[in-house]
Amino acid sequence: MIILTLNAGSSSLKFNLIEMTNETTLADGIAERIGLPEGFVRWTIQGEKGRVEQDMKDHKDALQIIMDELSKTALKGRDVGGVGHRVAHGGSHFGDPMLITPKVLDEIEELSALAPLHNPANVLGIKTAMEIFPGKPQVAVFDTAFHSTIPDYAYTYGLPHEVCKKHGIRRYGFHGTSHRYVAEHTAVLLGKPLDSLKIITCHLGNGSSITAVDRGKSIDTSMGLTPVEGVIMGTRSGTIDPGAIIMLMEKEKLDAKALNTMLNKQSGLQGVSGFSSDCRDIEDSMATNDHSRLTFELLCYGIVKYIGSYAAAMDGIDAITFTAGIGENSPGVRACVCGRIKNLLGIQLDEEANASRSKENRLISKPSSRTAVCVIPTNEELMIARYTAKLVY
Repeated sequence: MIILTLNAGSSSLKFNLIEMTNETTLADGIAERIGLPEGFVRWTIQGEKGRVEQDMKDHKDALQIIMDELSKTALKGRDVGGVGHRVAHGGSHFGDPMLITPKVLDEIEELSALAPLHNPANVLGIKTAMEIFPGKPQVAVFDTAFHSTIPDYAYTYGLPHEVCKKHGIRRYGFHGTSHRYVAEHTAVLLGKPLDSLKIITCHLGNGSSITAVDRGKSIDTSMGLTPVEGVIMGTRSGTIDPGAIIMLMEKEKLDAKALNTMLNKQSGLQGVSGFSSDCRDIEDSMATNDHSRLTFELLCYGIVKYIGSYAAAMDGIDAITFTAGIGENSPGVRACVCGRIKNLLGIQLDEEANASRSKENRLISKPSSRTAVCVIPTNEELMIARYTAKLVY
């Protein structure tokens, strides 16, 4: 059985084609600049890279180009059994992956107010796939679903209760598919049952979130109502005093749209450093650029604070796991974070293992370390494919 996974952005469409019998990725890639000049699709199909430069007026054009190429190569006469979609926000409606019906699609669309940068694009991707694959089962896998187990005292904001209830204002969390995946694989790496472990999973990339996983269940996470809350990210501010937001609106004469742009696209690593949203650029220039040094330390300090608070919330932890672009590829961030909490959590980092660029699941702490430290490359697409296959077959 073959599952296609799609992750639609406003002008992009990521795809993965997975053979579920042995969970092998047959093809993956992305269409970019959809609806814009100089569009292109790039892919890797069975180890061979390819690219086509072509303008695409919409997501249907993009998916048609992708399927034309896959039909000639990776599929070779075989058929897609189902399509799995990454959907950013499921609100309080969806705690599990769902077969997409007209009613489910309407509810996802209604949740766009909670994720205006993500859900509209996700809906567009679903509608496109329904056109290209009429009659094929479509499954929505929600970034928020894993966090549906967070208790009320952890997801409630200190605002008037009726106002929150009316507008659905609460902590939802994101990156849930990734956090679930790496928590499960941390347990495998440690050779212990997931339901016996307390793990802090650190999904660190252009978007970052940290989650407390207590015996397999999310009990708190750093992102909140939207993906802006938490540690600083590539271009997102992370947690900020609401009073500072009010002051910004007054002093800079910002309306809601301008403020949203500042918080989501002009802040974080980009805003503090003044020149880049890429952690690699920040690390490379720390020795000569004080803004880079400050940005790096601000990021690491924020991660440390969440780890410390979640260790307290779970009354101790067994493991910390790093994943995603920064988490998997920055020995400097991992070393800085672990160095700040080594006495608190009894961490003994294996410097050689931490410096390794291996793409394998691995321990980077010494056997004598009281808290295990792991690096687990995330695979959200595989999780989406697994959920899809489970619902389809």
